[in-house]
Amino acid sequence: MTTVRPKSLLAAALCGALAVTGCGSGVGSPSQEQIKLLVFGAPEELAAYRTLVDAYEAARPGGRVQLVEASDRKDLLARLATSVAGGAPPDVFLMNYRFYGQFAAKGVVEPLDERIAASDAVDPADYYPVAMDAFKWHDQQLCLPQNVSSLVVYYNRTLFARYGVPEPKPGWTWNDLVGTATAMTRDGRGLVIKGTEAEGAARLPAVHGLGVEPSIIRLAPLVWSNGGEIVDDPVRPTRLALDSPAAREALKNLVDLRLAYGAVPSDAEVEAEDDESRFLNGRLAMLMTSRRATTNFRTITGFDWDVAPLPVYQRPVGVLHSDAYCMTRGSRNKDAAWRFMEYAMSADGQKIIAATGRTVPSHIETSRSPAFLDPNLPPRNSQIFLDAIPTVRALPTVSTWPEIEDLSYGILENAMHRGDRLDDVIRELDAKSRPVFARGENG
Repeated sequence: MTTVRPKSLLAAALCGALAVTGCGSGVGSPSQEQIKLLVFGAPEELAAYRTLVDAYEAARPGGRVQLVEASDRKDLLARLATSVAGGAPPDVFLMNYRFYGQFAAKGVVEPLDERIAASDAVDPADYYPVAMDAFKWHDQQLCLPQNVSSLVVYYNRTLFARYGVPEPKPGWTWNDLVGTATAMTRDGRGLVIKGTEAEGAARLPAVHGLGVEPSIIRLAPLVWSNGGEIVDDPVRPTRLALDSPAAREALKNLVDLRLAYGAVPSDAEVEAEDDESRFLNGRLAMLMTSRRATTNFRTITGFDWDVAPLPVYQRPVGVLHSDAYCMTRGSRNKDAAWRFMEYAMSADGQKIIAATGRTVPSHIETSRSPAFLDPNLPPRNSQIFLDAIPTVRALPTVSTWPEIEDLSYGILENAMHRGDRLDDVIRELDAKSRPVFARGENG
């Protein structure tokens, strides 16, 4: 199974420069107020950013924002890296905390502490601290978090009712999840399939119980919940360290979802139809993912769905998902860039993006308002996302973290789908992560 993962792109791009080109709204004659904003997202998200730009320009006559729309995260990282190398970076870009470290370490991102201190519009106390802290680099606030989320379990309520299986609920355990996933793995006749062996084509799963990718960001909260760590030192990591009993147990249980129970689709099945599409098409009972899927799932008309919290080992723990507006140090109009950031981070700005369903607003008051907790829009249990915020932990802040995610994904994928020995998997993660961490800079 081939999976494309974001790479650390800045160093490579410094060898050859390409200018970022823009598309979208807000393009006008050059002026002192015009800035470039680099984002990526689904069509609904990009439409919301256009609305945000229009609202900002209406609120600030003379302000102009040229929206640069990347096709995906990989494209955004490449555009940012090459434009920085070419001396024509966007003024503002939106990026996840897991990927901004490579740019922070190169001095690409403008520190914001002085602007925040002088601002009447941005008060750090108005935002969730775990998201703000994720964008601090050497004790400087580099970016302003637009959203804060954790993993949840999306589930098909219609399928659960059809098969008479109890819906997941707060406080459920890992064993509860395994039992539910196996009970929801059914053949074309609606009969439970146990294990990975199928008795002919009629017994191939028509519905799988759970979709979960074998990645560090999915594994981390399970290890933490079990009392373990994924690295040797969360502050200054030098290796992936899954050799503790707690981490080893969580890893084994994750891969056993496929190897022992067959509740997770095979690599060939995921290659043919990714987990999100499988859920959309009614062939996946549950999916472990972040708030980002909500935008897509709101297009579902054929069944009812909702969200449940992550299962618990010893204590509830979530893993942070957060994107932030960052200003480039090479921006030619930093004052105008800051004025846009102030508006985008305001309650009005965050409500516009929250309307897509994509984000859990980082602005505390907005997250508790109908802009997010709209009872007329699925999921009906959006409060689950807010309840998880006090338990959320961030992944390590290190400039080479994207490379850690790349290398670990392939190893964990082979463990889940090829059945590589656990001892070999843990040793390989340890050995291959050491030089990558050694090359990285900690925030």
